[in-house]
Amino acid sequence: MTRLQDRLQDGRNVWYGGERVTHLVKHHAFKGTIQTIDRLLSLQHGELKEQLTFQSELNEPAHLSFLVPQHEQHLLQKARAYEIWVDATFGMMSRLSEYSREITTGWYANRNHLATIAPHIDTKLEAIYKNSRSHDLLSTVAAQDLQRNRSKSDTEQHGQLRIVKKTTEGVIVRGAKTIATAAPYVDEFIISSFHKRSDEQQALANVFIIPANLNGLQIICRQSFAHENKVNNPLSARFDEMDAVLIFENVLIPWELVLVHEDPDVAWQLQQDPIASALSQHQTVVRLVSKLKSVTAIALGLAKSADVTQFLHVQNMLAELIMQVETIQALLRTAQHLATEHNGVYIPNKQYLATARNLGTVYYPKGIDLIQQIGASGLLQSPATVEELQKFPEWQPYFTASDEFDSNKRTLLNKLAWDFFGSSLGSRHELYERFYSGDPVRTYANYYNQHPQQQALEEFATSIFKEALL
Repeated sequence: MTRLQDRLQDGRNVWYGGERVTHLVKHHAFKGTIQTIDRLLSLQHGELKEQLTFQSELNEPAHLSFLVPQHEQHLLQKARAYEIWVDATFGMMSRLSEYSREITTGWYANRNHLATIAPHIDTKLEAIYKNSRSHDLLSTVAAQDLQRNRSKSDTEQHGQLRIVKKTTEGVIVRGAKTIATAAPYVDEFIISSFHKRSDEQQALANVFIIPANLNGLQIICRQSFAHENKVNNPLSARFDEMDAVLIFENVLIPWELVLVHEDPDVAWQLQQDPIASALSQHQTVVRLVSKLKSVTAIALGLAKSADVTQFLHVQNMLAELIMQVETIQALLRTAQHLATEHNGVYIPNKQYLATARNLGTVYYPKGIDLIQQIGASGLLQSPATVEELQKFPEWQPYFTASDEFDSNKRTLLNKLAWDFFGSSLGSRHELYERFYSGDPVRTYANYYNQHPQQQALEEFATSIFKEALL
């Protein structure tokens, strides 16, 4: 087995369909994705090593997601490392660990400041960061509470993760956290709160970084969207990264892994830490570019396979998709170019990253809609398997629409398109892109409320009236 596959046999409690999965690498719901992650990790040791890693102060190679950026070139290097992995997965794997690694890296980089509000957190973060970096550990985040009865207060809710006892060894916690995307495959979880806790919710205001095999932690997986056949299900067979609920039933978390306990203000300052936020959001925008490229590529392929690119309305739809990609690319480059130093760390401009992330919640669903309009009923005009066309070659002319796309190529493209948006995996991704950064209504409202140019825009508008009164 590979190093990753060895790590997955660490006694973690992964549950699927009511049964504990003891061999993830052999289970139909997980093995395709594990093979994909294995392949991505192996790139760090091949010809792409220099584009994916850097030498740490210990002279060890480490993935660039662990690099604390000191100048713009570092941000460009990190973006290129993200791009290699996301392009290799069509942007379909959102939690390949760079996002959560960047949170840990950001907290580590800002540890001296954080120690002024949370004593001893600096030494904890340094130990956690260096261990993760040295062992190339994978991680994910779980910051949301389970959906609940909104007519009751948080203090009345069953299942919200809280500390129930403190001991000399650590804290004992009970409750649940979600949505832990990629939970079965990672080594560590960052447990926090997505929203600011009130003083009455003090028991819920905690931040931990814990191993996936922590004694008593249960990883409850949703239904798998994976398929065995890589030809007829090219995305589902390789890129279903799985989502899970984490259940803690009287789980002991050692003090060295407890960053914050029962402190709403400090927990929220970690959640909003400018370095960790900017570095992690940088990765999400690189991934968004890749995913929108995939949307555009599929739409263009469908248009060419049906020989409809000469029609004006199709050209308009394709142009809109291309403009989506170029808009997010421009925002990404601007965020990198306008990066600033914060507590000794070079971070991309968060305002432009926020613009890109908010637009992504609109762009992606719109892109899927345009794929459907371009592909139309042709998306349903394919045999169940590609192999049938080889078995019955006399059928092939019926599934050919243009000179550029023979029956085999067109069928493969249709299956890729359907897997991208029409399959269970595709539906999950549309839901994910709409809500992964929070309720779009709230994120847009926050964008408006926190925008630094509000006053300047208002003054610009009133200046017109002032001039008219002179």
